[in-house]
Amino acid sequence: MQKTFLTKFLFVVALFLSVGAFANVEDSKSEGEEKDFKTEISEYIIHHLKDSHDFSLFSIEQEDGSKKHIGFPLPVILWDDGLKVFSSSKFHHGETVAEVDGNHYKLYHSKIYKTDAAGTINYNEKHHATNAKPLDFSITKGVVMIFITGLLMFLLFRGLAKSYAKNGSIPKGIGRFFEPIVLYIRDDIAISNIGEKHYKKYMPFLLTVFFFIWFLNMFGLTPLGVNVTGNIAVTAALAIITFLLTNLTGTKDYWKHLFDPLGDSMPWYGKLPLYVILIPIEILGIFIKPFSLLIRLYANMQAGHIVVMSLIGLMFIFKSWIGSPLSFGLAFAISLIEILVALLQAYIFTMLSALYFGFASEEHDHAEAH
Repeated sequence: MQKTFLTKFLFVVALFLSVGAFANVEDSKSEGEEKDFKTEISEYIIHHLKDSHDFSLFSIEQEDGSKKHIGFPLPVILWDDGLKVFSSSKFHHGETVAEVDGNHYKLYHSKIYKTDAAGTINYNEKHHATNAKPLDFSITKGVVMIFITGLLMFLLFRGLAKSYAKNGSIPKGIGRFFEPIVLYIRDDIAISNIGEKHYKKYMPFLLTVFFFIWFLNMFGLTPLGVNVTGNIAVTAALAIITFLLTNLTGTKDYWKHLFDPLGDSMPWYGKLPLYVILIPIEILGIFIKPFSLLIRLYANMQAGHIVVMSLIGLMFIFKSWIGSPLSFGLAFAISLIEILVALLQAYIFTMLSALYFGFASEEHDHAEAH
């Protein structure tokens, strides 16, 4: 009961913080009228979904019309004829140019470009920036949350392992909540899809990726509002790991199935016309599987944030006692559904990864099969 209340409380706080941020957009719009209000809401949603070089929670409108950002700077790490390390506070949220060792850098649309002291950005005919971009290894907001999630998982499961060792394989404390999940992943995901013989070598990855995605998804629904799994680079990295594990641990039967899918069911001259079509399809499937993993996770988490933020934005468009409460209620309901989606997406990614590992570790008794 307490956990349910805490979860709902966090969502209410998150929504109110988002409403407060939209209120800042409303205030700035009423003073200047430079932009269409719907455009400003759209820009705010896009800004919320992007990664950033500082950890900004929300902003407060000052009396002079400027905004005070509540948060803290992060380290910027660039490689530009040598290592350049400085604080993101030098950018002042993209409003100023950072000077480091005689070089000037500007934060423009969440990317860092090399520029001059005036912060000039050059464009091509398609209005894309043409300034040189140094290699960016910065610790961004998303990276901070990945580190926090990794540390949380380490401490959590290290404590769970110690609890097992001290209490005769009986968990204590919070371990009682996570033990059934670990057992479910082992029994109903790993063993069911991979088999008793090979599942153990994949268990570390399956457990890690499940809790990693789940925790990051849940962090994205808190007032921190960090959309890590809505970043296609993160989901692509996870899918590439699944791709590498699948193909690097594949048995000879796995590779034989790819290049000889019909086996000994017919003579080679009968199979040859079919293989012109079947083999390219099988090879293409190797790359389609991880691609579907990364797109599914990315699109679902990205869409969830867009829907919630859009519904909150409607409150300021309606400006009525009927439309605004209705929009807030829908946003709150979708936020509760997102709790289920956060867990469901972690489950789907883990389940499909285990399924691919099962294909890779398959072994056939050819005499029995014949």
